[in-house]
Amino acid sequence: MKRGKAWPRAAFRLARTTLLCGAACTATAAAPENPNQPTAPTTKPPFATRCADLNGAWLDAQTIAIPTHGAHVESATLITAQTPGNGAGEFCRITGVIRAIKGTTPDIRFDLNLPRRWNGRALQVGGGGYNGTVVTGIGVMPFSPVRAPLAQGYVTFGDDSGHVGNSALAVFGLVDEAVVNFGYAHLKKTHDAALALIVRMYGHPPDRTYFAGGSTGGREGYTVMQRFPDDYDGVIADSPALNFSGVRLIGVRVGQAEYASPGGFIPPALLERVYQRSLEVCDKLDGATDGIVSDVAECRQHEAEIIDSLRCHRGTSYAHEGGCLTDAQLSTLSVLRDGLKLPYKLAYDVSGYHGYNVFQGTRFNGALGLGRDPDHQSAPTFTGNGYLFAQGDGYIRYFVAQDATFDTMKFDVQHPGKYQKQLVALSQTIGAMNPDLSRFIEKGGKLITMQGLADEVISPNQTIGYYDRLVDLYGDERVNAFMRLYMVPGFQHGGGVFIPSVDLLGALDNWVTRGVSPETLLATDISAPTNGRSRPLCRYPMYPRYLGRGNLNDANNFVCSEP
Repeated sequence: MKRGKAWPRAAFRLARTTLLCGAACTATAAAPENPNQPTAPTTKPPFATRCADLNGAWLDAQTIAIPTHGAHVESATLITAQTPGNGAGEFCRITGVIRAIKGTTPDIRFDLNLPRRWNGRALQVGGGGYNGTVVTGIGVMPFSPVRAPLAQGYVTFGDDSGHVGNSALAVFGLVDEAVVNFGYAHLKKTHDAALALIVRMYGHPPDRTYFAGGSTGGREGYTVMQRFPDDYDGVIADSPALNFSGVRLIGVRVGQAEYASPGGFIPPALLERVYQRSLEVCDKLDGATDGIVSDVAECRQHEAEIIDSLRCHRGTSYAHEGGCLTDAQLSTLSVLRDGLKLPYKLAYDVSGYHGYNVFQGTRFNGALGLGRDPDHQSAPTFTGNGYLFAQGDGYIRYFVAQDATFDTMKFDVQHPGKYQKQLVALSQTIGAMNPDLSRFIEKGGKLITMQGLADEVISPNQTIGYYDRLVDLYGDERVNAFMRLYMVPGFQHGGGVFIPSVDLLGALDNWVTRGVSPETLLATDISAPTNGRSRPLCRYPMYPRYLGRGNLNDANNFVCSEP
């Protein structure tokens, strides 16, 4: 596996020298040394001066381990503690650009925040979807109940992954260098540029460097462990978009089942019926009737019963008990449930994509599922008729076929023909499915992953499948020493009936710096209707089971139980 280069030692020396004495160093070096002249003590310039000195700074290409045409700081602005809207204390806000190799490739734009009261740690923050918007790193961590990392003293930084715009069309897929940047290169390029500027500001690199992100950012977290393990001490990867080609291919299959198969379209009302029926059967299996399917494994044992109760049997009216599903509609749902089994291999011996928990409490009638429009549209849209197909369609047209006019409805996922080579290559560039984490493990790196069991975008079973692959490769004991996996009942892709608020960065930092390994954590629900209730956040494969007594909204009345 190809590794990223170590950060150049020469660059550390140059950056440190420039920081401590600036242009005076050049003049002093040129003057003849006078042994009788007393040496003046070296003092750092004020923080505001050091911030201003970074304005317009240039980083040579050799500063960054992956080829670029260097990086340029476009602005360095002191944000005072009194600045309206700033709750992070005084910091230096850097905006910059990393120049692409080819003139036709978009540059990578990045932000870097340097706090005056630095805790010695740095946090790189991942993006979402197809990125395309600079991650500022200023705000709070998603779902975190504590202050923003910048306010805690972390240096924070992020980027736009090397293109502008987060459209499902993903037209940047036509540009090879932009695809490589999106897949992995932007992470290393931004990391190295940020580290050089950190050294210029403070005189030394961070004591600890972490990465945190969700969805695409979660995939990026797994990517840095696989490709650049020496750069990071810990990673938070939530709802990671692993097997990126796989999730796009299943999106295509779902779209074909809905829109190219007669009767396959499922209106939102029927999708809601599927969800409600799964609650009727499975909500109580964890001992608590609370609107959450927690015991997913037991619920799966009732799947045949649930499907049979939803099916339109001969003589059953469509409106029976709120609606029934035809065989064609159930076939569409089976595509989601069963996942993909491909007759060819993607990168890293991957031969498909794991299915979703369709009949175990997952809601698919929103924009991130199969859409909100009640009628079959001739041109399916992102919000109206589904995220999965819209994203898969853009991926096939721009990344795979590299033809904006390509008809994805006619794309044969099982037998892609001349497109198979490109699919496999893309799965290596973007997929983050390499199970080789040996270097990250050896250097003592730590990983925390959290994902909803009701995720409608990224299959929770795909994340579990990668975890199982690690266990097969390294064994339970070794995986337990570096990884924590928390699968959250009722949590979808950022929404759901239970949205966990939990301080994962604090848990990671305690694990890395103090050796305190996280076990069961406390999660507070921030879903509007049930805000404030709590549940134990259980390590996979355990789930929260009600003890049968006490307040249903109090985590103390639940225990983490094996399926």
